[in-house]
Amino acid sequence: MPLVTPSRRRLLQLAGATAIAPGLIGMKRTDVIGRVLAVSDMHSAYERTAQLLAAFETEVRANPVPHVIAIDGDIFEHGNVVAVRSGGVIDWAFLAALPAIAPTVFNLGNHDNDLTPDLAEVVARLKGLCIQVVSTIGDTRTGYGYADASTTLPLGPRSLRVVGLATNALTTYPKASREQLSIPVAADWASANLAGALAGGDLVMAMSHAGVTADLDILPLLPDGSLMIGGHNHLLFQHRQGRSAYVHTGSWTAAYAAAEFLSDGSVTAQSRAVARDAPASPALADLIAATLAANLTEEERTILGNSPRALSLGDTGRRVAAGLAQAAGTDVGFIGHTTLGTGVPAGPVSRYDFDSVVRFDGKLMSATISRAQLERVMARANQDRAMPLADRSGDFLYAAAGSSRADHVRIATSDWCATNQAEYFGMTDLRFEAIAESSVKRAAAAALLTV
Repeated sequence: MPLVTPSRRRLLQLAGATAIAPGLIGMKRTDVIGRVLAVSDMHSAYERTAQLLAAFETEVRANPVPHVIAIDGDIFEHGNVVAVRSGGVIDWAFLAALPAIAPTVFNLGNHDNDLTPDLAEVVARLKGLCIQVVSTIGDTRTGYGYADASTTLPLGPRSLRVVGLATNALTTYPKASREQLSIPVAADWASANLAGALAGGDLVMAMSHAGVTADLDILPLLPDGSLMIGGHNHLLFQHRQGRSAYVHTGSWTAAYAAAEFLSDGSVTAQSRAVARDAPASPALADLIAATLAANLTEEERTILGNSPRALSLGDTGRRVAAGLAQAAGTDVGFIGHTTLGTGVPAGPVSRYDFDSVVRFDGKLMSATISRAQLERVMARANQDRAMPLADRSGDFLYAAAGSSRADHVRIATSDWCATNQAEYFGMTDLRFEAIAESSVKRAAAAALLTV
């Protein structure tokens, strides 16, 4: 069946549902066996962490059925200077609060040792918080996994068998740790081991931080009526397959998923937006304010400009792509999806804020492509839209095209996307040239901010 990607307005409506429905408290739905609240790719997004914690508390209070909280990797972010300087105190406080709300399981991603290079220390600390950890990542020093690939959590009188899979894209893990990591190809591991890991299980949830292309091979291996949580690609969508549900929860704490196992053997899943001005957990909000105050320099607080209005992540990406094209003097601009963290907020934007919008800098690169090539690239770009699951490529580009109808057009992108053109453009023969004295962040700031 085709997937459904909710609009931003619809997500905001969903986000407010639990907060504005106090009458639901104490009303137990007899068709719901249990619920899962899932989030992935938080990346130390402190502008919404306290709001997410409050949303989880409200979800559990408003729905008196058994719950499990699932974190599908990448809670930490080395690009956040506050996270690095504070040792991730905010992220760890968030994690520490979760088991008191509901049993919590964590699947390791490729950024979870960003702040603590030894992944074994991260796992030990998670377990010390009474959080169960799953992963297919092996420790080359011991020959064993950093955690078991599967675990079983209580879900009222039932139980939930959970399997966690990691991405084997080793270059996306912190460089200092790579020699300590042994990671199988997720789909290959699933083909050989998933049936055994699920044997004897009751309800089933797979957590994959391997990306959507790997998930396409894993999803058919799950029993009908399973829940699959995906991450790594910063996508936001839900897909229905038989009685199963497959969901990606977005990134930067902008949304989470609420899934329900039903008595008829099916699973449903909806996305909930997390607004910056939503109710926040008071204690965590105070910690965030104090941590930011203690760790931001004056330079990082400097206002770079003003954003006329808040933009979604996708609209921010297309605005940046247009800015790259303008800076390079080309017809079309492209920017990699994970170069961006979150959508630009409205109002004054500090350097610290901007660095969470445009995570990485680099040089601008240009190339000439044919109209036919451009059409192929555009067909796989802007994957924040509704599109068939089979057409999703994992890594993708936000794109902004001009009005030229010439047989050949000039394009601009970042050096990262040019170097990895097979993943982003689906081609290997594009000849890119560097644009002198160019900067991705400079072009993005000019496109997003007014001075």
